[in-house]
Amino acid sequence: MPSVATSSVPAYDLCRAVPGLGRLRAAAQTGDWVAIRAGFAELTEQNDVVAAARTVAEVPRVAAMLNAAITAAGYTPEGVLPRVLLAYNHIRLGWIVRTGYRAEHVSASKFARFHEHLVQAERLLADALDLDQDSALAWYLSLMTARGLQLGQAEARRRYDRVVAVSPGHYYAQSQLLQQLCPKWSGSWEAVHAFAEECRRTAAPGGLGAVITVEAHLEHWMDTGRGLRFVYWRRPGVRGSLIAAAEASVLHPAYQPDASRIAVHSVFAAAFSVAGLRSRAFRHFEELGEFSDRQPWESMYALAAAERLHHRAAARRAARWADILGRRPH
Repeated sequence: MPSVATSSVPAYDLCRAVPGLGRLRAAAQTGDWVAIRAGFAELTEQNDVVAAARTVAEVPRVAAMLNAAITAAGYTPEGVLPRVLLAYNHIRLGWIVRTGYRAEHVSASKFARFHEHLVQAERLLADALDLDQDSALAWYLSLMTARGLQLGQAEARRRYDRVVAVSPGHYYAQSQLLQQLCPKWSGSWEAVHAFAEECRRTAAPGGLGAVITVEAHLEHWMDTGRGLRFVYWRRPGVRGSLIAAAEASVLHPAYQPDASRIAVHSVFAAAFSVAGLRSRAFRHFEELGEFSDRQPWESMYALAAAERLHHRAAARRAARWADILGRRPH
């Protein structure tokens, strides 16, 4: 069911789109560890678990509560969840310090603080995985520390393989490894597109593996010189692969929306917009309604919110004309 748009300004607060996350955030804000633990116990889908962990990790000053929970649990299975959530908090703080700029634009002092946070996270995740080798959330987060600490492609792939052994088709883990494989992290475009094809080929009907194809194209497009970007989408098969990815995932009858739906529809809305397939983009803007993920827009544009609104308006106009001419895709 598409969200109802109530404002021209996109809402980035996932807790508004997914009410259960709002309850978890409120529990984290009040230091109610019992409620947080109960909330996680109710989650069955890994995409929902990742969204819940991110929600708790982003709460200011949540570390004190998580440290207290770790102390109370000791070195027992009860200590896995608070360790993983505290690790996520360190990862979040570390990446905020580092910023999204390329390495050559990040100061040595920022890198030092970034690494301090990631080392703390890596230690917490190591303890959590010692207690529970099947924690998909811990393995997923370890992909972030592996990339930030530059542990290499082989180690990142090893950790990814552990995630999907526990949780096949883990969308967020696939998206993380895709970043690791990009040239900006010492990978290659050949590796990026080969991995995207692997994710597409192994995805269940209505699964999100095909979305990685779209993310791969967006990353490659962003890395293309500005004067040549318009040519990228004209390469043989590229636009067709975007359409096929949407039809195999979020537009497939077997698709089951979860907390990742804002992220994946944002990916499709952005990709179809810049690829010139605006009437197709509008389908995804409709599904999003007032909501949006910050990515990929913030990676694409300095004025991300304004550009998103511009593309949404262009998509609406294209869809209107397509309806008049009887050409709008369904």
